[in-house]
Amino acid sequence: MNNNQILAKIFEEIADALEFLGDNPFRVRAYRTAANVLEGLPEDISVYINRNEKIYGIGEELREKIIEFLNTGKIKKHEELLSKIPRGIFEIMKIPYIGPKTAKLLYDYFNVDSIEKLKKVLESGQLLKIRGFGIKKIENIKKGLELYKKLSERFAIGEVYQDIINLKNYLSSIEGVEKVEVAGSFRRFKETIGDVDILICSKRDISEEILKHPRIVEVINKGETKISFLYELSNHRLIQVDIRIIEEKSWGSALMYFTGSKEHNILMRDLAIEKGYKLNEYGLFKDEIYIAGKTEEEVFEKLNLQYIPPEIREARGEIELAKNFKIPKLIELEDIKGDLQVHSKYSDGVMDFWEIEAEALKLNYEYVAITDHSKSLKVAGGMETEDLIRRNEEIKKFNKSSRVKLLISAEVEILNDGSLDYPDEILKELDLVLASIHNVKKDEDITERYLKAMDNPYVDIIAHPTGRLVISREPYKMDLDKIFKKASERKIVLEINAHYNRLDLNDLNILKAKQYGIKFSIGTDAHNRAGFSMILFGVKLARKGLLTKDDVINTLSLNELLSYIKLCREYRKSKF
Repeated sequence: MNNNQILAKIFEEIADALEFLGDNPFRVRAYRTAANVLEGLPEDISVYINRNEKIYGIGEELREKIIEFLNTGKIKKHEELLSKIPRGIFEIMKIPYIGPKTAKLLYDYFNVDSIEKLKKVLESGQLLKIRGFGIKKIENIKKGLELYKKLSERFAIGEVYQDIINLKNYLSSIEGVEKVEVAGSFRRFKETIGDVDILICSKRDISEEILKHPRIVEVINKGETKISFLYELSNHRLIQVDIRIIEEKSWGSALMYFTGSKEHNILMRDLAIEKGYKLNEYGLFKDEIYIAGKTEEEVFEKLNLQYIPPEIREARGEIELAKNFKIPKLIELEDIKGDLQVHSKYSDGVMDFWEIEAEALKLNYEYVAITDHSKSLKVAGGMETEDLIRRNEEIKKFNKSSRVKLLISAEVEILNDGSLDYPDEILKELDLVLASIHNVKKDEDITERYLKAMDNPYVDIIAHPTGRLVISREPYKMDLDKIFKKASERKIVLEINAHYNRLDLNDLNILKAKQYGIKFSIGTDAHNRAGFSMILFGVKLARKGLLTKDDVINTLSLNELLSYIKLCREYRKSKF
């Protein structure tokens, strides 16, 4: 990890510790904000300190702590807090439904400072004796513990993506390595992965060079064609990596074998048998004679199939489509013309408009939608109406000289009765309105809230529609068919939220929504500069849902996008 990542982790731990100890909530928030800022900086924090450059979101007190870390490699305040709180408490606070306050109660009453102690207290029934621990809360904690267990077994792909790419780059740099590819669920872009499969083509023994990597913690197996080890990720968790050494003539067939889901591979083998072949990881054979296997493309060609992109090799009808050469040209990262969900410092983001423009220029974007939160979402710095108006004027001024058009937009909360957080006279002045739901009661069905909100002609996009978090929160309770039907009727766009914690809509819901003729947007939900890179995750998810560039509105040019939004609003006003 670099200095930014290490410091961000330290500041998050300080914030957790302070909240656990009941410290000033403003101080807690300052540390969390600083952690967010650090993760989004494009350069190492030492560069900013050396230039004596002020960093928005980091005050003088925290700046001094950063300098202390750069000089000594540690922060005294951090070490003091760690000495006051058992280490197991920090793990407990990572469990969904257990925040610092609940963790404090568990510790004060039952000395719960480990997962094992928490399990015993839950099983004993003693929690019911404590005020604030009702049956529902206890059930939620049990549910959170199960979710945490799953989290411990699997990894959100967005959390490990860069670590795995870095490992791939390291392997590619070894002398004698001709090809390297990450296969398995990683290549299919499954939202969670259990381990990592990497294929290498090399004509010499490179095992010793592979095992020199400093993050390899333990070697599980070392053979001529397979090496397995535990690899330490940036978050300090360990993941198993299996490296397979592949002969050049089998590269394509091995890549197919180790990429496809189990079900997909069975169907492919059955298809090969129907055509008089045998297909395995070593190649395509006829009467034991090697026919093809050097590339994936030549294997598909010999089987008279259209090339099947890796993301859709899930046994969901892709082979039938390939038989008929009907797999559409899937959306590419290069098709994206702009990001349609980005938060600035006007709500809970840490970027000013210049920083947003700088990141957009790196990606050759024409536009970025500034979608700060609306007033009722106080926890996310929601803007009062006068703040929104002031921000809009600032964007207009900025756009006069900017090279990237900042769309005057907002992520507007859908209230309990289905109304929107701003009146229509405000909404109609926005280039783009994203409507979303963040506050949901336990077991509440939010279908009617969405349906009522979609009656408003100014709702352009429904943001992160199901509200799920990849591992820590299940989707909200809703009737998606009713929502998809109304979105289709009213020409309302559904968002694919590319943030690795959300990935919402997921691939199955994208496939379903597409059947209704719905258009989609892709937004990173970026709150810092690093967040822009997550556009890749949104595109990968769109590909899994068989979307083309024509299905996604932010593949349109700026003028085309604005015209499309205008036409959809006019349609809603005239039709309904």
